[in-house]
Amino acid sequence: MIDNGILINNIGELVTFNPAEQRMEIYKDTEMVVKEGQVAAIGKDLYSPGLKVVDARHKLVTPGFVDAHTHPVFIGSREQEFEQRIAGKSYQEIAAAGGGILNSVLYLRRANYHELMGQVRKHLDSFLQFGTTTIEAKSGYGLSSEDEFKSLQVLHDIAQTHPLEIYATFLGAHAYPIEYRDNHQAYIDLIVNQMLPRVVREGLAHFCDAFCEEGAFSVSEARQILTAARFLGLGIRLHADEFKAIGAVQLARECGAISADHLTAITEEGIEALVAGKIVPILLPGTTFFLGHEHYAPARRLWERGLPVALASDFNPGSCMIQSLPLIMTIACLKMHLTPLEALQATTYNAACSLRLEKRVGSLLPGWQGDFIIWKIDDYRGIPYYVGLPTIAQVWKCGKLVWQNIIDD
Repeated sequence: MIDNGILINNIGELVTFNPAEQRMEIYKDTEMVVKEGQVAAIGKDLYSPGLKVVDARHKLVTPGFVDAHTHPVFIGSREQEFEQRIAGKSYQEIAAAGGGILNSVLYLRRANYHELMGQVRKHLDSFLQFGTTTIEAKSGYGLSSEDEFKSLQVLHDIAQTHPLEIYATFLGAHAYPIEYRDNHQAYIDLIVNQMLPRVVREGLAHFCDAFCEEGAFSVSEARQILTAARFLGLGIRLHADEFKAIGAVQLARECGAISADHLTAITEEGIEALVAGKIVPILLPGTTFFLGHEHYAPARRLWERGLPVALASDFNPGSCMIQSLPLIMTIACLKMHLTPLEALQATTYNAACSLRLEKRVGSLLPGWQGDFIIWKIDDYRGIPYYVGLPTIAQVWKCGKLVWQNIIDD
């Protein structure tokens, strides 16, 4: 008998990944007990007098979403670029004309700590209403020592009080700032010799990332940064093969990367590198959709090779203003041909693997964290099916209610 916890009863369907069996499992007409922030039991007839009862109303329960690739530290917006793309301009053309990432850099540098803090908090609040309970969050719109640290400090400080669990990534290698446009090596030296040591010394990030792409950081340039980051003990992530396959995935393997992200242009050689390096492929179909492109990353091929395919939002002000992982699941099902069950695994357990959290979040089994969603629908297939509808009733983090649809309360 378990007491002093929470009993979620009348669960019509509970869907979660079972690591022991290496598959998704569906429990019908069940109950779940959460005690001291962790799942304590799943089964039937779990009630005891010391438990607080939460009625799931015979609806669906799933783990909270894990969004493993986001860029929430920005201020301002870039609607004009959205319109330019509709008119036929490419992402690369807009960036070459001074837009893109450098546009957001201009806005962020003008903002002080408190202004940035207020805007980022709003972004993080919004994740909760879409069922996201854990995120990876990148810097990368400062591109100077002062502004990159300001960005990471904001994430660090918000994480102390915000219910969303935040894992910060240093992305000083997002683009070359204007002042280093003609001296790339000087900016790389700044990152390697000043930024990275301070990031590690002050404990401001868990990971280091780089945008390894034609027009951004070359393989040799990204290698210098990632090698230094790995030496300093940071986990390695990499923007790779988004527009062209220039050897970024092979670099990810060389640097012992945990994840390689985007992969829209990945080749068979790149896939072999993922398999050999046991790298988690994080696919970002919302970005392809938001940019108006038709060629999506080969999710089906990656899944069939046994890779733990993860899906993430890539929430950012330029190429993907989407925070909803249910919408990302819809796109992945329709355009990448993942099944709804695979897409759910990709946004929960597999995403947790890319953050080295798979023994704690991304699943709902005894011993895992009590991060879960109570839905207003009764079938997991409804998550990608009911496009744009408010299908979430409640979001719980570590056994505490952190968001609910008060209209239906």
